[in-house]
Amino acid sequence: MPAQQTLMEGDRTIAASLAEARALTDELFSVVRPDSIYERPIPERHRLLFYLGHLEAFDWNLLGRNILEIDSFQKEFDRLFAFGIDPVGGGLPDDQPSDWPSIQQVRGYNQRVRETLDAALEKVSFRDSALPLLRDGYALHVALEHRLMHAETLAYMLHQLPLESKLRQKQASPPSPPPAASGMVKIPAGVATLGMARNGNGAFGWDNEFETQEVAVAEFAIDVHNVTNRQFLEFMRAGGYEDRSLWSDSDWVWKSGHGIDHPTFWARRGDQWFCRAMFEEIPLPLDWPVYASHAEASAYARSKGKALPTEVQFHLAAFGTPNGPERDYPWGNEPPQPHLGNFNFQRWDPAPAGAFPAGSSAFGVADLVGNGWEWTSTVFAPLPGFRAFPFYPGYSADFFDGKHYVMKGGSARTADALLRRSFRNWFQPHYPYVFAKFRCVSSAS
Repeated sequence: MPAQQTLMEGDRTIAASLAEARALTDELFSVVRPDSIYERPIPERHRLLFYLGHLEAFDWNLLGRNILEIDSFQKEFDRLFAFGIDPVGGGLPDDQPSDWPSIQQVRGYNQRVRETLDAALEKVSFRDSALPLLRDGYALHVALEHRLMHAETLAYMLHQLPLESKLRQKQASPPSPPPAASGMVKIPAGVATLGMARNGNGAFGWDNEFETQEVAVAEFAIDVHNVTNRQFLEFMRAGGYEDRSLWSDSDWVWKSGHGIDHPTFWARRGDQWFCRAMFEEIPLPLDWPVYASHAEASAYARSKGKALPTEVQFHLAAFGTPNGPERDYPWGNEPPQPHLGNFNFQRWDPAPAGAFPAGSSAFGVADLVGNGWEWTSTVFAPLPGFRAFPFYPGYSADFFDGKHYVMKGGSARTADALLRRSFRNWFQPHYPYVFAKFRCVSSAS
């Protein structure tokens, strides 16, 4: 078969998506002023330069070295940019800018990786039984979604970068705030389906998304809207950060040891509170959902005599229906569209809670997908039938340590491909930089 005919139509689609994702992450780095690329906006993470090289190094190590078995042309970069950091033990990196290569060297590496991989992929068949990981574009899906996840990681890292270190970008205006509404809605007892069936329909999923698991869920009540900055400010003014009874032992040690008395995305100026948006500091938008750590969210829920939802409670509220089958998305089975939620890179910042009523679930619960990931009280663990990816064994398994919590939904910077029902995100409870919101649940009574 001629080389130009080896990529079939479906493979061309995923290859085109990977090219679009490359352009997206390239554009993200254009936000950073050139003299700030060696900054470390989050102390627990690598310098920004690492991520400039990491995306291409991942693609090379997966596709070029492991699958296509192409000889490496810069092994030291393959290793240097291979892995990020998940500082569970609290240790911080101590490298210096001088320990890293120049921007020009990294960009040169990136360009050569892309050219080499693209040329090689044009010459292989995605139906070759000798290359099972390329079959139906599977490995390209891995590279694509890995890049899309890092597009969001980069966004929240850039959010912490000083304003003067960024080049302002345009963003869409947020929808007008909806009429004020609050309260909880009752979710009747039902069955929630987690995960996806292995080889069920050929859809791509990460190892922690398999297999399906049906779980009976008792009746409960859930907040219609996410907790807003206004509500969290009331919690703070009522002494929530000083009330020891609201915090678990580990959360209290973390809060006290780091002197935490407000969400990371907030800033106090005199007696006024402001929000650190991506490109400016603005008076605290009281109708935006509050972005908070799991520890802060849990303390707030306890102050109300409530709790964070479990993963299955989230699923039932988001995808369940009163008298029918589960939906693919809260709003139905229609693919994500801009009028249904704040996701897929529409904005850099949140929109007011409840600003996308067309995206509400069958039970009338708003913003379950988009506008911020949602914390659950479920510890990240494998579903029954879990099998680690043989080519990426630590992707999920390294985090089945009892120290990470499941997050669901998606933020303004989450690609629509990652909004599928089975997708699971996870973070540590004391990591405050993620675009993460929350809502509360209680017994139905």
